[in-house]
Amino acid sequence: MPDIRRRLLPLLGHSGGSRDAMTCLYRCGNACDHPAPNESANPYLGDVVSSALSRRGLLAAGGAGALVLGLSSTPAVAATPASAAPVFHGNHGGVKAGKLTFKAIPPNQLDTLIVPNGYDSSVVIRWGDEVVPGAPDFDLGRQTAKAQSKQFGYNNDFVGVIPISDDRALLVVNHEYTNEELMFPGFTSLDALTVEQIKVAIAAHGLSVVEIERVGRTGEWKPARSKRLRYNRRITALETPFKLTGPAAGTPALRTVADPKGYTVIGTLNNCAGGVTPWGTVLSGEENFNQYFVGGDAVPEADKAKLNRYGITTTARYPSGSRKWDRAQERFDLAKHPNEANRFGWIVEVDPFDPDAPPRKHTAMGRFKHEGANVIVAKSGHVVAYMGDDERFDYLYKFVSAGKYKKNDRRHNLTLLESGTLYVAKVTGDSPTAEIDGTGKLPTDGAFDGTGTWIKLVSGNTSYVPGMTAAEVLTFTRLAGDKVGATKMDRPEDVQPSLKTGKIYAAMTNNTNRGVGSNPGVDEANPRVANKHGHIFELVENGNDHTGTSFTWSLPIVCGDPAAADTYFGGYDKTKVSPISCPDNVAFDSAGNLWISTDGNALGTNDGLFATPIEGSERGALKQFLTVPRGAETCGPFITGDDRSVFVAVQHPGEISGATVDKPASTWPDGDYAKPGVVVTWRLDGGPVAS
Repeated sequence: MPDIRRRLLPLLGHSGGSRDAMTCLYRCGNACDHPAPNESANPYLGDVVSSALSRRGLLAAGGAGALVLGLSSTPAVAATPASAAPVFHGNHGGVKAGKLTFKAIPPNQLDTLIVPNGYDSSVVIRWGDEVVPGAPDFDLGRQTAKAQSKQFGYNNDFVGVIPISDDRALLVVNHEYTNEELMFPGFTSLDALTVEQIKVAIAAHGLSVVEIERVGRTGEWKPARSKRLRYNRRITALETPFKLTGPAAGTPALRTVADPKGYTVIGTLNNCAGGVTPWGTVLSGEENFNQYFVGGDAVPEADKAKLNRYGITTTARYPSGSRKWDRAQERFDLAKHPNEANRFGWIVEVDPFDPDAPPRKHTAMGRFKHEGANVIVAKSGHVVAYMGDDERFDYLYKFVSAGKYKKNDRRHNLTLLESGTLYVAKVTGDSPTAEIDGTGKLPTDGAFDGTGTWIKLVSGNTSYVPGMTAAEVLTFTRLAGDKVGATKMDRPEDVQPSLKTGKIYAAMTNNTNRGVGSNPGVDEANPRVANKHGHIFELVENGNDHTGTSFTWSLPIVCGDPAAADTYFGGYDKTKVSPISCPDNVAFDSAGNLWISTDGNALGTNDGLFATPIEGSERGALKQFLTVPRGAETCGPFITGDDRSVFVAVQHPGEISGATVDKPASTWPDGDYAKPGVVVTWRLDGGPVAS
């Protein structure tokens, strides 16, 4: 495998708001139609006011999928494809100023992908395209599970680009979920699907690893054409074996009839965002796995509370909108296999350079609805992963490895996520409670900010949660967070460290239940009632020590219409910024600019990708870089280390109620029917995309 530290590696960079009802059904099983699973009595920020603290900083380094290299005081480097100039895993020493020079594009509702003047874009790969050499041509009317297991899967979320050479790389993409209405001609209902069609849908979940090559000396990329594509691989929910690692592996809650030892799981489900590690592997987060299981009403009574906390219905055999995958594979029936659901909801690690190695599910990193995981290397050498639990009123987490990163020892580094310490965040505001009135009005100190602590949940095989063993904490992490009083947040999604500053950024996509009815009220970290537009949460580890247990925080961006009083853009002139709603994934370019993709734009226009400087006089000068087609969500993003290419995943184009593959609401990208796909954008003159 090529030395990843010497190639183009990422700067990285994923899902909320006014989503269409069709998206709500297929993406998360109508989660917002049900009470939030978190019924704990944990106090919210409005209950506690602390003394003053310092603040400031801004967002991440990886992708909503992606993350890039870790952050350390002695940065490891990865060379860019064109010049072999370093891309730092840690501090971007001496990088250029971050002013963005492209002209912002206006919000729109067009059924196409729009980029600024002077830029171009192309589809790299779409649903049904060949991944495994020899895959059959895609045939919409004659889909088979065998064919789909070799073709590019359905809805693509996380995007990672890992270098092989200056002009070749591996594209690694998550396939989060399927929408059968937009996949199968003649669709009438989920109940009417054939068993083979269900197997096609199961096979369309998972990940794709695709070798890509640069087009000439431009920023455009396309699938490599060769008979020796040894890295190309489809990882599916249908048949790919995964290895469980860490303290919970092999414990009773993870054992099944098919796997009595509890170490091997078939498949991965609802893979959302992710990240790229300094040793060249990909992390993928299993998110809304609950919707695939039936039979929760028949599990032992003692297990129902645990299933409910993860959104699994225990009052009916078939939840509303059930996919009924038990018709194709019995393991999805909890009445017969009550532990199968416990084998999903983990962080998955895939080695794209070893197609024969089984992907691993790391139990040491906890089980919840992972948006993704992004790692940095702390000053001590320990690897630290930041993670969000994408549900209303759920929590922020971090994991600190037991071992230390070794720059030239990949075999050792591959073990780093198998053991360590898991923490959950508790935050406190520094303003009087009365000043946080739910309108989004800034308190008198001019900022939403405060302090926070990382509460230790488990370290190795030692639990720090009363009444729970280490294995229980890791398998039922949400319950552990409830017990220790973690802070309920507004759907924490992508969480990423800035490679330039070491500050951590989390996208809080939205929470329309905040302060509504009996739901938890507003607090300084979640300051708006019925928060439909979301905000960015900035976390600064005290002493820049990512292994520490205290931090400060602030909200540098409060999203929405800039003309509205309840929005904030780092103090920048709001008449000069683009409107943004429902931030989902975040990434950085080499200048340290923050890139934000959106999902569920509650302002009524198409989702898109935005960029803003986060330091200096231009801080908060947010500009829209692209928009995706009708009904689609912008996922990724991923900016290559030379800043010449921006990758995004266009997920669920045309996912609008009433649409079918026969009567599509979008015909992107080929003019016939909607196909999810990955797009690359570049500047026509060959320069860096941001300036």
